[in-house]
Amino acid sequence: MSALLEAHDLAKAYGGVHAVRGVSLGVSAGEIVALIGPNGAGKSTCFNMLNGQIRPDAGTIRLDGRDIAGWPPRDVWRLGVGRTFQITATFVSMSVIENVQMVLLSHASRLGRLWGLATRAERERAEALLALVGMSAQGERPSAELAYGDLKRLELAMALANEPRLLLMDEPTAGMSPRDRVELMALTAGIAREKNLGVLFTEHDMDVVFRHADRILVLSRGQLIAEGRPHEVKRNPEVQAVYLGEGLTYHDGAGS
Repeated sequence: MSALLEAHDLAKAYGGVHAVRGVSLGVSAGEIVALIGPNGAGKSTCFNMLNGQIRPDAGTIRLDGRDIAGWPPRDVWRLGVGRTFQITATFVSMSVIENVQMVLLSHASRLGRLWGLATRAERERAEALLALVGMSAQGERPSAELAYGDLKRLELAMALANEPRLLLMDEPTAGMSPRDRVELMALTAGIAREKNLGVLFTEHDMDVVFRHADRILVLSRGQLIAEGRPHEVKRNPEVQAVYLGEGLTYHDGAGS
């Protein structure tokens, strides 16, 4: 598969601290890639460089061959890069469907319209996105009333509103119950396959990682120490050493 996203030799330092050093990665359309590592490994810094929130000190980032390194987040978003965050970002004063409509209107550059008119715009598309994430029945509920798992589903619908080709998900299951984690990632994987989206996600839950990732990238102290299929990464001695230190256990449904 040709890469949808290609990053080469990314580097970012803060003073004398190298948060990321020479990291290269790629994600193809329809591929689900996990970026894992202990706390402080550089995962969020990598994500924020890919998304445009942080300008890399060195390296290139290409989306479909176009160099986007240093582009502002809004411009990256408009090229078709969706993003979810570890802490859910929704408009709590709005209903569920209004949250999705707000993103749709922003993507269509129609936020200058009066909200009374805007509420009629894009409603069918908003309803379709809510149906896609299993929230058709909750469109009129205030988002402030949602359970945390449903907030994550709403955030996913919002991330899909710009018709992304690439979805960046930072700790998508953080704070969720084990059941909600499984359901959210199964939902995301199904959407990615159906729509041929590339997905890059960070995650501390190794059950989620090994169950859903096609490939796994492992960061430690800002450097990429391993890359491969789940069964390859699972048996990598250096990865085992890093995660034994974290005290993490996991299963991938295929035995140990």
